[in-house]
Amino acid sequence: MRAPDSINSLILQEQLRRIGPVGLAGAAVAVLAVAVALAGVLPQWQALRELRASEADASAQVERVRRGELKVAVKPEQQALDSLRQQLPGQPEASELIERLYHLASAERISLARGEYALGVDPKTQLARYQIVLPVRGSYPQIRGFVRGLLGQLPTLVLEDLELQRKRIGDSELNGRLRMTLYLSRS
Repeated sequence: MRAPDSINSLILQEQLRRIGPVGLAGAAVAVLAVAVALAGVLPQWQALRELRASEADASAQVERVRRGELKVAVKPEQQALDSLRQQLPGQPEASELIERLYHLASAERISLARGEYALGVDPKTQLARYQIVLPVRGSYPQIRGFVRGLLGQLPTLVLEDLELQRKRIGDSELNGRLRMTLYLSRS
């Protein structure tokens, strides 16, 4: 009598002969395909489950924020920018500030020729910026007093460039050009 293991071995060998080499190759490819599918799909499936769980958590937090149970943390840079916006003069006050600029010039007895003005928005901060280019004429002490007054009375004004020229060495009057930016809130 034969042992059961040897009978099973004979049956297996008979089945393999019946399938043939092409059938064996097909079975190997099928097993390989299942292994690749499990290796590729299983991690993706787990990642999808994690994303759905994260989405549910995020939705729950958004709902808590809406109900007022949870406060949203604001970055310090954003808080500083919001504080600055509140302190800046508004865009409608620009003409009043420009009048103050001309008043300071007349107080220093400086001649201001017609300037160039351009209103724009700073792309990083979203603040309104009034770019001003003013030709000036006066003595050095007058122009210096004018610039000091501007920076003292208009703290949101930034002096970007100052060019001064004398026509001749002995002249006491200077011709110059001031390039400034006046920052304003957009309210």
